[in-house]
Amino acid sequence: MKIIAVIPARYASTRFPAKLMQDLGGKTVILRTYEAAVETNLFDDVFVVTDSDLIFNEIISNGGKVIMSIKAHESGSDRIAEAVANMDVDIVINVQGDEPFINKEPLEKVIEIFRNDEARQVDLASLMREITNEADITNPNNVKVVVDQTGFALYFSRSVIPYPRDKNAGVRYFQHIGIYAFRKQAIMDFYSLPMKSLEASEKLEQLRYLEFGKRIKMVETSHVGIGIDTPEDLEKARKML
Repeated sequence: MKIIAVIPARYASTRFPAKLMQDLGGKTVILRTYEAAVETNLFDDVFVVTDSDLIFNEIISNGGKVIMSIKAHESGSDRIAEAVANMDVDIVINVQGDEPFINKEPLEKVIEIFRNDEARQVDLASLMREITNEADITNPNNVKVVVDQTGFALYFSRSVIPYPRDKNAGVRYFQHIGIYAFRKQAIMDFYSLPMKSLEASEKLEQLRYLEFGKRIKMVETSHVGIGIDTPEDLEKARKML
């Protein structure tokens, strides 16, 4: 089974423009993320895929592998699908370009799902962590997920799901952690399918997979990624180094 990591790297960012090219201890954020993915030794290959000449040249000049997007894309899945269309691969891992402190353990968990999926019931695998703070549960920036008894995702939402009408029901709340592992066919199907109303409403691309019958296996983790979404996050990352 051939497994690769792909890091979608868009130069523009609403909250923090050019964040991937910011300096982080003498290297750019995107270069540190690429090197961290390589150093996990989990992948047969690692690629950055980008729409930016600056990011392309940054990876190439440091000996990395990078693919320039041909089309403009609305989502990371679309960008990845175009990049891997002609590759002979089985599993594609989407690594976030703004998370330079990659933790190996959660990546191993999503890969293991496919190694154990002899019946090929899983189209995608992803991560979730339990949240208990009410502010985290109600925050629309924290995407929540509910799963069935075997761990397959039923729905993702920015809203509180399930709604706590009975506060004594013992419900656990889970936040979706945006690391994805795809079968290649699943991401190619996504690329050819239209956006429907659920995805358009919530602005969550994972809903397109569910709307068209793809099965997403969720794995619980305690890991919390350290993403760089704001200048304040960058300062925290610099202190961590």
